[in-house]
Amino acid sequence: MSIESYLDKPFYYKVRKVIRYIGLYGFLRTLRKIEAQLHMTNDKGFDGKVWINPKCKTPVSNKRSVGIIGAGNFAYTHIAYFLCGKAPNTIRGVMDIKPAYARSLATKYKSAYATVDVEEIINDPNIDLVYIASNHATHTPYAIMALEAGKDVHIEKPHAVTLAQLEELKQALEKFPERKVFLGFNRPRSSHFKKLKQAMAKESGASMINWFVAGHEISDDHWYFSEAEGGRILGNLCHWSDLTLELVGYENAFPCRIVPCSAKGAKSDFVTSIEFADGSTAAITFSAKGHTFEGVREVLHLHKGSLLAEIKDFKSLLLTRGISSKKHFSWIRDHGHEKNILNSYNNSRQGAEGSGCSLPYVVATAELFLGIREAHQSGCEVTVHIDK
Repeated sequence: MSIESYLDKPFYYKVRKVIRYIGLYGFLRTLRKIEAQLHMTNDKGFDGKVWINPKCKTPVSNKRSVGIIGAGNFAYTHIAYFLCGKAPNTIRGVMDIKPAYARSLATKYKSAYATVDVEEIINDPNIDLVYIASNHATHTPYAIMALEAGKDVHIEKPHAVTLAQLEELKQALEKFPERKVFLGFNRPRSSHFKKLKQAMAKESGASMINWFVAGHEISDDHWYFSEAEGGRILGNLCHWSDLTLELVGYENAFPCRIVPCSAKGAKSDFVTSIEFADGSTAAITFSAKGHTFEGVREVLHLHKGSLLAEIKDFKSLLLTRGISSKKHFSWIRDHGHEKNILNSYNNSRQGAEGSGCSLPYVVATAELFLGIREAHQSGCEVTVHIDK
């Protein structure tokens, strides 16, 4: 997600923003978000392919280190932040096509080097897990390169931007079954979402699911809108299509029928209706008409059996059955970022004992968001079939 720059905002606005974000994310994460504003405007790069960090605390011979490909805002405020909180000095190499980004992240988190050449990360024998957070069209090819080099991979969303890419990734996973792949869909690891799934398991029948999401407005010349990158359906809405698939269960979902509704020429405002094989139905509304002061806002309403459920901004969950009602509340937003990023790290470190995402799930969630994009691009109903 592109972030709004606050550096030129009035002082009172920035103070209110900081105070509000401390309440939403806690002090340390808010501090990282402030630092990220400077990180994204930093212009101190380096010449050549590699910059060696003189303050590195990761020994050159350190095995089982992590590499990061793509050193933008998300890598700075989420991937590197949570990794170093759990396992300091575990990040060995950082790559970005912008040397200033790579150097800034490597400096902050004390990695051994920064580079503009992805081969440096791929061919580094001391790196066995790669986090990929580069531009969307490169996720699949970088992941395949890492798999072929004998590394596990964590791929931020989306893991493919075309059906051809998805097929290439599928073939690579089948060729290297000993390697693990993890996906950047974090919200299923939220404590609120897990409680919702537990409550749903006690009910039978189909579900009625409704998401309303207010995202950030981004300019028409933003790189998300490049034809090769997949637009906002693959860049943002895929989070909620994946969540919906998690609620229904991919084994119950296909074939599914997708009906699009969006204004002509709309790039950031979509309504998507989905009818799943088990009779469940979902509506996902994504709107981006301005900058929301508190970041992305999202609300879920769900009905299954006698259960009515509501999630607001992944800060509260309300479960209602008849006259019984129970509310769960967290002091900060629980989007599951930390758990998802560390799940990849922990499971990769467990060797054969650890587990990555299953191939059927990797395929199913991508087929769904690619089908949604096709439906909105064509303006026509699309049915997605999955081979079982």
